[in-house]
Amino acid sequence: MTDFDPTEHQHIRYNPLKDEWVLVSPHRCKRPWSGQTEEVVDETPQTSNQLMPGAVRATGQRNPNYTSTYVFENDFPALLEDVPSPSVADHPLFQSAQARGTCRVMCFHPDPTKTVPLMTVEEILAVIQEWVNQTSELGARYTWVQVFENKGAVMGCSNPHPHCQIWASNFLPNEARVKDRCQKEYFNKHNKPLLVDYVEQELKKKERIICENEEWVALVPYWATWPYEAMLLPRNGRPQRMTDLSAEQKNGLASIMKMLTTKYDNLFKCSFPYSMGWHGAPTGQSHSPGDSPHWVFHGLYYPPLLRSATVKKFMVGYEMLAQAQRDLTPEQAAEKLRMCSDTHYKK
Repeated sequence: MTDFDPTEHQHIRYNPLKDEWVLVSPHRCKRPWSGQTEEVVDETPQTSNQLMPGAVRATGQRNPNYTSTYVFENDFPALLEDVPSPSVADHPLFQSAQARGTCRVMCFHPDPTKTVPLMTVEEILAVIQEWVNQTSELGARYTWVQVFENKGAVMGCSNPHPHCQIWASNFLPNEARVKDRCQKEYFNKHNKPLLVDYVEQELKKKERIICENEEWVALVPYWATWPYEAMLLPRNGRPQRMTDLSAEQKNGLASIMKMLTTKYDNLFKCSFPYSMGWHGAPTGQSHSPGDSPHWVFHGLYYPPLLRSATVKKFMVGYEMLAQAQRDLTPEQAAEKLRMCSDTHYKK
């Protein structure tokens, strides 16, 4: 029998953050593709774009003539603050609980063509600072504040104007609950945060790093599910929440966000779609600064593209019924992104 080659032979990898496994099948990249392809379209917002300064939204409300970031209550929120509680279940198999919260939309820039890789570091820094402000305000009364961006129509984005959403809830969502448990178990066993140990190992191995600066590392996780998935991890200190970031960490974060998203766009010469967001320790009145030493604040990027700007990875069949599966190794993905220029292809 031949020796094991991770670039040729299927194997499974463990994700300690979520206590789950992913199947890596790199030989599948050799298969011909005659399935669905996505149309590459120009997603530049038109003059009717409802998120532009001064535009009137579907509810009849008019946006101010904002010049930097702009935050407003989502016109069609998934979470509301004042709702009744469901009745007590008559059987443990039919449990429900109250869900309260709020949803906000945040525009990154008044110029609808300015996606993150085309913004300046100073403009991205303004976005980060507003994320901190929103997390601080909403985190004072909600258990979880989820900042996330869906970029591109293929990711379900209904308006291409560069923006994100901020959902705050009185409950801990599934992803957060599992990560909280797994990080706490690791910390109790090793007396050190899981992600602190992890970033130290990745900096030694240098196999999955995409780009880095003095404050942050962008890498393809060893256990990545999506083809070009990336994680942003702090190099210094142990920030538990976005509100813990120092001025140096915010500046470094703005810089590495620009580098990573530029490499994304350059990979397939397109405005690279993804869902991204931030995970940190739970918030709310029952939590306080420094109370979650097992947590390390980090960012996640989940892009769907696999082979080109028109061929994406589908999470169906085996992925839905068994476990996640990927078609190239994280090391191969990291190398392809690492080799991409730091200068945007449009420039």
